[in-house]
Amino acid sequence: MVDGFDFVVAGGGSAGCVVAARLSEDPGARVLLLEAGPGDNNLFLKMPLAFRLLRMTNLYDWGLKTEPEPWARDRSIPAARGKVLGGSSSVNGMMYSRGHPRDYDQWAQMGATGWAYEEVLPFFRKSESNWRGASHWHGADGPLGVSRPDADTPLTRALKSAGQAAGLPVTDDFEGEQPEGVGLPDLTTASGKRASASQAFLNPARSRPNLTIITSARVTRLVLDRGRVTHIEYVRNNVPQRVAVGQEAILCGGAYASPHLLMLSGIGRGDDLRRAGVTPVLDLPGVGQNLKEHPLAAMGFQARQPLGFSGKIRADRLALSGLGWMLTGRGFPSTVPLSAIIYHKSQPGLERPDLENIVMPTALDARVWFPGIVSPKPEVLTNLNVVLHPSSTGSVTLRSADPEATPVIRLNILQAQEDIDRLRYNIRWFRDLVRTAPLSEFAGDEIFPGKDIESDAALDAYIRSTVVTAQHPVGTCRMGTDPSVAVVSPELRVHGTENLRVADASVMPSLIGGHTNAPAVMIGERAADFIRAGR
Repeated sequence: MVDGFDFVVAGGGSAGCVVAARLSEDPGARVLLLEAGPGDNNLFLKMPLAFRLLRMTNLYDWGLKTEPEPWARDRSIPAARGKVLGGSSSVNGMMYSRGHPRDYDQWAQMGATGWAYEEVLPFFRKSESNWRGASHWHGADGPLGVSRPDADTPLTRALKSAGQAAGLPVTDDFEGEQPEGVGLPDLTTASGKRASASQAFLNPARSRPNLTIITSARVTRLVLDRGRVTHIEYVRNNVPQRVAVGQEAILCGGAYASPHLLMLSGIGRGDDLRRAGVTPVLDLPGVGQNLKEHPLAAMGFQARQPLGFSGKIRADRLALSGLGWMLTGRGFPSTVPLSAIIYHKSQPGLERPDLENIVMPTALDARVWFPGIVSPKPEVLTNLNVVLHPSSTGSVTLRSADPEATPVIRLNILQAQEDIDRLRYNIRWFRDLVRTAPLSEFAGDEIFPGKDIESDAALDAYIRSTVVTAQHPVGTCRMGTDPSVAVVSPELRVHGTENLRVADASVMPSLIGGHTNAPAVMIGERAADFIRAGR
């Protein structure tokens, strides 16, 4: 058995790295971080451009899939989550996105008191070192590098002009005064390298003698005695181990792993646990419920002129730019293939955007090429349509009492008619946008769904056959004051326990209208603040 620690953090993802690093700032606190994945030393984990390779090869992914989804042609949809130190922050697309301020005000109205936007904003500022410097909206001294994207291309300028013609504002800061419109998002990069939670928060803390980081350590069970976590069990190198918890256990596994571990430990809906072969310890029916995800449907258009990306991934040019990046941190590998994002409303009366478009100057299956050996893929303008506030709700449940068995993930994606209605609307809206000058100079014939896919029925069939997720699962350990539906209190304490908290995207009461990495970091900051304040 490993010697005991004051604080044991289970999961080294976006929030877990923050919690462990912040708690270890107190030299008198002994902190252990357990991460199931390996360390994050691979060079590709640091190169921003390489995120596409990481996603395509699943090199650092849990390999989870949903159950067959009834409203998506019974397809099992990939449920990607990073399996590496830093979690999904080590493999994501690096967009720094907080969502709309109203999203957090809604949390407070749903029972997460103390989590309104003006109450969480100081923790966003605390975490970041933004290229703009300090302001009401941004911090300049935090560990997390937030950089300006280097993508002022003709295509980006055309997208902004077309967006203005469609009545949208152009914004250079989605996290500032104008969270709606068309523009380029900030990126979680620093000095040309990925600023994952592990690189940003853990690396500066590694030399602290009171912080221990153990990778390839899969947590399998929390041992509770009368509501108190006394030990955490984990497996490393096929050897079962356990560690004593002196003060608190903080669960940071994410929206799939956190409820899974709670249920394996006997915390959840009693009848469901018994059916899976687990003896209930604490009846908490909200565990694993309230799963929310952004549905996504892609579009592709032939390029009328070179978009600039394909030529740069010719093998010799890419090798040369990769060498330059390794020496200087600058150049093509320090970028991501992104032309713009657009947040807009499907109806003018809405208080916040309900739709997003992610526009890229490349095909989703673009590949490295070289003349005479491998031909390049045709140039494609890609648009990803996203519903920001879906009504469909899923769940995470136990498959069995075996910790090695994957959880049962049911998104129920597109179950709600309004979700598919919004995706269909967004496809048509973007079709109109690409016909608007000067964007029409870049986008030619529609490749998929295809210009002949026009009727509601045909578009719905396409959406149900191709829909995936934006990989932003939340909500399965939601915050609130009512233990009949909520799993954790507004201070992130698991209801009915004495020293157990959850700190990750699973605690979000509802899905934000943006990407979830930056909010997960903020949640980690708040958790550490609660713990150090004794709340």
